[in-house]
Amino acid sequence: MRPPSVDALARELVDVGLPHPLLVEAAREAIAAGDPASARQRAEDMARMLLHPVINATGVLLHTNLGRAPVRVVHEARASNLELDLATGLRGSRSEHAARLLAGACGAEAAVVVNNGAAAVLLVLAALAGAGRAVVVSRGELVEIGGGFRIPDVLAESGARLVEVGTTNRTNLSDYQVAVERDDPALVLKVHQSNYRIVGFTESVGVADLATLGPTVVADLGSGLLDAACPWLAGGPPAWLAEEPGARQTLAGGAGIVTFSGDKLLGGPQAGVIAGRAPLVARCARHPLARALRPGGLVLAALQDTALAYLRRDGDAIPFWRMAGAPVEELRTRAGALMAGEVVACDAVPGAGTAPGVTIPSAGIALDGDHTAALRANDPPIVARVEAGRTILDLRAVDPADDAVVAKAVAVLG
Repeated sequence: MRPPSVDALARELVDVGLPHPLLVEAAREAIAAGDPASARQRAEDMARMLLHPVINATGVLLHTNLGRAPVRVVHEARASNLELDLATGLRGSRSEHAARLLAGACGAEAAVVVNNGAAAVLLVLAALAGAGRAVVVSRGELVEIGGGFRIPDVLAESGARLVEVGTTNRTNLSDYQVAVERDDPALVLKVHQSNYRIVGFTESVGVADLATLGPTVVADLGSGLLDAACPWLAGGPPAWLAEEPGARQTLAGGAGIVTFSGDKLLGGPQAGVIAGRAPLVARCARHPLARALRPGGLVLAALQDTALAYLRRDGDAIPFWRMAGAPVEELRTRAGALMAGEVVACDAVPGAGTAPGVTIPSAGIALDGDHTAALRANDPPIVARVEAGRTILDLRAVDPADDAVVAKAVAVLG
């Protein structure tokens, strides 16, 4: 029996919703494998690999695999004044929008935005050190984050020379003083231990003390908490943020530059922010790498909306803070209204390497058995977790508007 033609088989798959060339690809692969009947499954698998909105019921609020902070993006299909000064008609700067607003929100003189947190660190080191100049950093802060990003590797790529001081668990001010006197460093780098903790017999040096040494202090905060006082939250900072440094306080303590991510505690799109003293920020903005690392207009527009919400002190307008601050009793009520599974107490976590070891009380439902694959196959997909042989759907990161979708998906499992 002759196999069907590729084009005929592809036309049978039109309801999958993929463009015709992709359906042809699925049909051709199925025929080549000697299994034309698998063409539909291949096409559906291909469609599933595309980006889709998902419902995050994992309890990890900033889930790196799920895009970290949820951001609403509304952008008309028209030109914008991305690099145009509307007052003069002359060429403007990308830093006059979101970056300027973020600088004001964290008490910095100026800021510049790049495409992620690692890029922010790379640009700062290249612009303010580079060319073999020394950068002093504690051995206890030579961190690695997800994806293999390591501070020593970034230092090497920037052209700067790493000078390690102290030990893994203890570094004191005299360790830095010796290095400053011996190596004449361009910078002292302070890296927040955002995704791990060293406990026990430990010692570290704060920004205020490092600022007395002479060289510019650069503090990589990672997580992006603008202000430890959280003036955008009616109840002030939640208890789980107690150990998290704020950009405003770090700059006030003597750091010349802070760097942080846009899609973690800031609650915006993926971006990296460099904020601090104006002359230092200007050097970063002028460096050739700045153009290679700059984000596009869509990211800057979303980041501008996020910054405006902070300046309005409107935490409810930022999805991350809205879901992080939802009262547990409200979550329990929503869980009960799903009319499925057992209402259970949960422990949510901030996620994305933020506040390691910290949990946020939450609530959700539990189902006996592992139903995670079936939930991921739902439209839209629902991502949950398994604990002790039970599927847990934590509602803290689930938008209330999606509760009906969750209820329907769970009812099918019943």
